[in-house]
Amino acid sequence: MALSETRGIRRALLSVSDKTGIIDFARALSGHGIEIVSTGGTRKALTDAGIAVIDISEVTGFPEIMDGRVKTLHPSVHGALLGVRDNPAHTSAMRIHGISPIDLVVVNLYPFARTVRAGADYDTIIENIDIGGPAMIRAAAKNHADVTVVVDPADYDAVLEEIGSHGEVSYEARQQLAAKAYGRTSAYDSAISAWFARTLDCEDGPKWRSVAGVLRQTMRYGENPHQWAAFYADGSERAGVATAEQVQGKVLSYNNINDTDAAFELVAEFDPNATAAVAIIKHANPSGVGLGATLATAYQGALACDPVSAFGGIVALNRTIDAEVAAEIVKLFTEVVIAPDATADARAIFEGKKNLRLLLTGGLPDPKADGVSVRTVAGGMLVQSRDNRSAEDCALKVVTRRAPTETEMADLMVAAKVAKHVKSNAIVYARNGATVGIGAGQMSRVDSARIAHSKSRDAAKAAGIEGALTQGSVVASDAFFPFADGLEALIEAGATAVIQPGGSIRDEEVIAAADAAGLAMVFTGMRHFRH
Repeated sequence: MALSETRGIRRALLSVSDKTGIIDFARALSGHGIEIVSTGGTRKALTDAGIAVIDISEVTGFPEIMDGRVKTLHPSVHGALLGVRDNPAHTSAMRIHGISPIDLVVVNLYPFARTVRAGADYDTIIENIDIGGPAMIRAAAKNHADVTVVVDPADYDAVLEEIGSHGEVSYEARQQLAAKAYGRTSAYDSAISAWFARTLDCEDGPKWRSVAGVLRQTMRYGENPHQWAAFYADGSERAGVATAEQVQGKVLSYNNINDTDAAFELVAEFDPNATAAVAIIKHANPSGVGLGATLATAYQGALACDPVSAFGGIVALNRTIDAEVAAEIVKLFTEVVIAPDATADARAIFEGKKNLRLLLTGGLPDPKADGVSVRTVAGGMLVQSRDNRSAEDCALKVVTRRAPTETEMADLMVAAKVAKHVKSNAIVYARNGATVGIGAGQMSRVDSARIAHSKSRDAAKAAGIEGALTQGSVVASDAFFPFADGLEALIEAGATAVIQPGGSIRDEEVIAAADAAGLAMVFTGMRHFRH
């Protein structure tokens, strides 16, 4: 028989942890005269539903043992899956050993990732590592010339349609299902490997590392129209774009998702129980960040920093959106709004802007949580732990004769948290709980300082204010100042206090320049490059 030909289905093995749709699926199979073999909880669910089922122990002639750890790991199962129907030696062995072919395998796996997310103990997590399931999936997928393998309840209807129309599943469909099956087992093993790496705290990194995800969205294109793109969730359920409900608006683009993630991670730095926070993002950099007693106040502060760049931006909020701030947001063209939730009144206001994408996440990502970031390079990938620390975690050291005032220190902490999320070289000016100038991604720190100052003058002019918004502000730098010229640019902009990592061989020169100008300077000892 040629591989392109189809195979009839006479016997199916069903063993699923996620029982979504399995009763209706099994009932339909039974209606087509297909014999059903099943295991454990799946067998009980089918039997309780009145569906005729053969217990796996009747196939193997051996009972389930070791608390179910061993039930399908048997030649009567794997010979039934791996036997090539057109190979005389295989069919002879099956006949001699009384092995009946299994033509359809429906398996999904123990909920390992969900068990980890639930905070289970080590032993419970280990027991949720599936062994028999992946073994059956891989065997069936390898022998897809003869066997159909289904790992996703979303495929039940398509498989039933093929059986109903043709009495069998086409080879092309079996190929697609096999490819999907190997992707599933690969992602499953990747999650287990990643958990072990985290749990055992592998300082040098594991010898082998895989990165996996489940498809959330195929996109029209990537960063540019000639690039293919798709969006995958990693299974961590970290609050953000991957977990959000899109309430309204057009489909998210690659750039929308990238920028929205940057915005939401930034705004999550600020405790919603302590202050309302709003971040406006353009091209993965903040154009403005504001804090306040209300979201509306915070939004106005964020917008005032750079109202020109805010056009067409992403707005992230750390609290439930209310009608007051929603009414302000819709005054300006905005691509995406993301927040933990929104009131009914706020949603009604956004409905008037049909193209605005509204994402509600149900919570904020924990900025202190462990995790890794991955970036591809030619022939490999760079993996690092998430930058989950901030200035408030540091032993701050005042290095100038003058210490920051209480107000300056509060603004320094705001500026430092924002600088962590600005592309290097990063300079962030802040005053009264809001950014008033942001310099991002320049080759020189001096250029970043001057660009931020220049933009603050433009923002002041637009607001009818003489001078620059940076006058009387404080500044955060993501890395040390290699020379005093960077500090001199801040002094020229009107800054009164600076927070930076320190560590330059010219720190004394920089400190002397600050003292000469009467600036307060604080060292954190922690750099926050973001490339």
